[in-house]
Amino acid sequence: MLQEKALRHAAAGVPGEGKRPHAARPFLFIADLHLNEQIPRTVAAFERFVAVTADQADSVFILGDLFEYWIGDDMLADPFVARMAAALHTLGERGIALYIMHGNRDFLLGKRFMKAAGAIWLPDPIAITAFGTRIALAHGDALCTDDRGYQVFRRFARNRAAQLLFLAWPFRWRRALAERMRRASEAGRERPTLPRYDVTPKGVAALFRRSRAATMIHGHTHRPAQHQEPGGTRWVLPDWDLDHGTPRGGYLRIDSEGFRMLPLD
Repeated sequence: MLQEKALRHAAAGVPGEGKRPHAARPFLFIADLHLNEQIPRTVAAFERFVAVTADQADSVFILGDLFEYWIGDDMLADPFVARMAAALHTLGERGIALYIMHGNRDFLLGKRFMKAAGAIWLPDPIAITAFGTRIALAHGDALCTDDRGYQVFRRFARNRAAQLLFLAWPFRWRRALAERMRRASEAGRERPTLPRYDVTPKGVAALFRRSRAATMIHGHTHRPAQHQEPGGTRWVLPDWDLDHGTPRGGYLRIDSEGFRMLPLD
């Protein structure tokens, strides 16, 4: 079910101590960071984004796959994960709203993590209104309707009973499975991306229709672009990877002047 959320902007919200009013502050959108300890340059870029780039924002939206994998909120005991959550929490301390959507890698992010990060969970998909524009937000994996095998897995993995069963496993079992899946994913890093793994016109049109929005923002495909679709404008967020090959990354900024895709500082 597609939900709707009216978000603060203009004079809404309570700015943090020493911050100017929210009137001209932008909304920033990122996705697909796949954070883990094996990508230190990417992690450093993320910490800089939170500390510097986002400092003048009203709100930050993370549209899925913040982490390479998430096997339960007991991961917060890991010092690296705790450090990432603490970094995110500083946004709220500065009066910057943080919204996080589940991705296909971290759909088990739960209430404990959201509290530790000072984040508000966003359902996928959701329609919001920002700067007078109605926008559909999604991670993007549900739009890949030609990948039928994955869609079957997605429905199973998002089933709460299945999740509770998995979370009941010992932590070491869950981590071992996640690491095997991560290695398999990295082994296929250089393979050509097949069309069935991309979003489909059918999936995109359905979300435009259901959301009644003329703008859509999503990630997942790692194919950043601005597309003009029959239903409206579709923005695809870039993935972040500063540790393998050509550096990639960036964010979408929305303010009173419109939409801009920007590189990392």
